[in-house]
Amino acid sequence: MNVEELLRDTLLEQAEDGPRTPPGFADRVLAVRRRRRTRRLASVAAAAAVVLTAAIAVPSLDSGGHDVRPSRGVDPKPAATHPAPSAHPAQSPVRELVAAGRTAMAAYYTQKTDWGAAQDGIHKGIRVRTYWLLDPKSGHYEKDTRWSWVAVAPGLRTAAVLERHLPASRIGLLDLASGKVARWIPVDHPVGGLEFSHDGTRLVATTYSENPDKRIKMDNIDRIPVSVKPSRTGFYVFDVASGKGSWADVGVLLDDYDQGNQINARQDFEFCRDGKTVTGRQAVAPGERFYDVSGREVSVPHAERHNTWLVAAGLSPDGTRLAGEFAGEKWHTSSWILDARTGKHVAEVRGQMLLAWADDRSLIAWDIAKGDKNEFHNRLVLVTIGSDKEVPLSGFLKGTDGTVGRWEPVFAER
Repeated sequence: MNVEELLRDTLLEQAEDGPRTPPGFADRVLAVRRRRRTRRLASVAAAAAVVLTAAIAVPSLDSGGHDVRPSRGVDPKPAATHPAPSAHPAQSPVRELVAAGRTAMAAYYTQKTDWGAAQDGIHKGIRVRTYWLLDPKSGHYEKDTRWSWVAVAPGLRTAAVLERHLPASRIGLLDLASGKVARWIPVDHPVGGLEFSHDGTRLVATTYSENPDKRIKMDNIDRIPVSVKPSRTGFYVFDVASGKGSWADVGVLLDDYDQGNQINARQDFEFCRDGKTVTGRQAVAPGERFYDVSGREVSVPHAERHNTWLVAAGLSPDGTRLAGEFAGEKWHTSSWILDARTGKHVAEVRGQMLLAWADDRSLIAWDIAKGDKNEFHNRLVLVTIGSDKEVPLSGFLKGTDGTVGRWEPVFAER
């Protein structure tokens, strides 16, 4: 989850929970935020420390000795072999496969906060996800309430999952076709977030001492939900095929922590395109730091120098372009495309928020209908560099409801 989504979740919670919030408040705040060029919030540094190494034996996905890797590894299908977009513009949430080019929506989830009773004007709760996973046999999305976190590997065959209570003491590798966990990876440091590398051969698991989805809201500050103190402790990196992995002690410095500026306690790690570097994205300045797999802080990788870290799509498949920030110049809702080498704007495409590349010239994005003034009443669309047309892939999200009407896609290469 990127910080744009974290901010949106917080604003949506305020819209849901606080009767004083005017209609469309979250939409307007997020829209204004996108048009500003300053994205950094409060100052909290991240530190790298000693690495503890552990080898964990992971059995094969089946006992027959066949190669059943959870991803295609480094041998992706050429984009030209993929069929035409699979679109269902009348469905929201979608029930059947949504895909374009090399990318498919492997799952989606909804969120709600389960609040406990207030004590001294403070309400404590947990932000809970409910997932719908793609059944590769039927092409339909099926509800699966077992998991608090799901990351899908390239190839759409395997998902890494965490059970309901976070942080979790083991990681599951779920066979999407059967719906069964093929193997479990036990961990000494409990895990709260997962992400596969770009080629699917490695898995990074972010560790926490407390549930990173804890929330609080206070009656005396207009019932605005905020996160609790960050509790990130580090990350594991696992080689998926061999099962070998190590843990790195990379937490957060809290000396300058100011809860009023904290958006979300989640500060998950994810792989950079090179597969050798991880980045700890967080909702505070300097925003992100880069580490090798041992936890040693390193300089920004060459391909990441101009990457706009709040935009999920990132680098194009051929590595020449970057998905950029909201533009809103040529069209009411549009986004920039950058040259990956120079960081300069090279194109403007339709779409409020660029989510994933379908191929080297097309992207999947959120966007609203022409003339719509509600910037959260959006749908998934396919946009193309050099074209002012967009192809609807899903139906529209429904208002600012954060439980049933709003859903978030999880993309993976197919």
